[in-house]
Amino acid sequence: MATKTKAVKISQKHLLGIQDLSINDIKLILDEASKFIELNKSKNKKLDILKGKTQINLFFEPSTRTQSSFELAGKRLGADVMSMNITNSAIKKGETLIDTAMTLNAMHPDIIVIRHQDSGACNLLSQKVNCSVLNAGDGRREHPTQALLDALTIINRKKKIEGLKIAICGDILHSRVARSNIYLLNMLGAEVNIVTPTNLLPTDIEKFGVNIYSDMKKGVKDCDIVMMLRLQNERMNSSFLSSNREYYEYYGLTPDKLNHAKKDCIIMHPGPMNRGIEIDTKLADDTNMSVVKEQVELGVAIRMACLKIFCEWWKNNILLMQI
Repeated sequence: MATKTKAVKISQKHLLGIQDLSINDIKLILDEASKFIELNKSKNKKLDILKGKTQINLFFEPSTRTQSSFELAGKRLGADVMSMNITNSAIKKGETLIDTAMTLNAMHPDIIVIRHQDSGACNLLSQKVNCSVLNAGDGRREHPTQALLDALTIINRKKKIEGLKIAICGDILHSRVARSNIYLLNMLGAEVNIVTPTNLLPTDIEKFGVNIYSDMKKGVKDCDIVMMLRLQNERMNSSFLSSNREYYEYYGLTPDKLNHAKKDCIIMHPGPMNRGIEIDTKLADDTNMSVVKEQVELGVAIRMACLKIFCEWWKNNILLMQI
């Protein structure tokens, strides 16, 4: 008979979206990630928490930060990490996501990290495998670990989120980062402004519980955080912008527009940045205001926490089911 083990506190066996998580789940992930911040700055970064576990990274879309961050996170925890090369896989020969899932499941992985161009792909995968699935971004829908690392960055700088005024600016319509951040920041008690051209506004925006602005100076007024978004040109199936120059004039972050925010305001961006379109280069590189590099750094800690917590959920709950 298996030994009875206390189940891990997380309420979900997969990380598919922020909306699935409770406040306690979010606090658990953020608290766990905080423990890894100093470790990642030390000389010896290697742990054996996930020794003997197998992590598969399945990225159907290009990624630098997220993919390398997840790979590094898994290796620092001691996992065996396999990053699939999609261009050389059977997927390029017409294999469906379900068939890919069944193939991977036969290899008995402990956790799968997936990024996919279609919204809901990670949910479909989670129904076909016997391990935890972590969403690294699915279509326009969600990017939960980006929102979690953004929250950790804000807490690291501002010591809280509740009561802060946060402006999310740019391409809201196509941005999974915007959606996950709106869900998370609202849950944690922030006041969220969104600043965007009317044609880059989701049709169901009323249900998001945000303040809506088309004038950037008004949208960032008295804000503690200004979070810029990348223009998702690859998801635009028609012309949404008259020109990059016009977009920068009205919606790019410049010193003139930032002067309307609080003096101690910090600037965030999920990357990659389109300098001179979404943000002024000097602002992007201003280490007193820009926390872009810190976001990347804390992204590894967040992903280490998620890998640890969701691997533990599966392990502990399977043991309980066997009793």
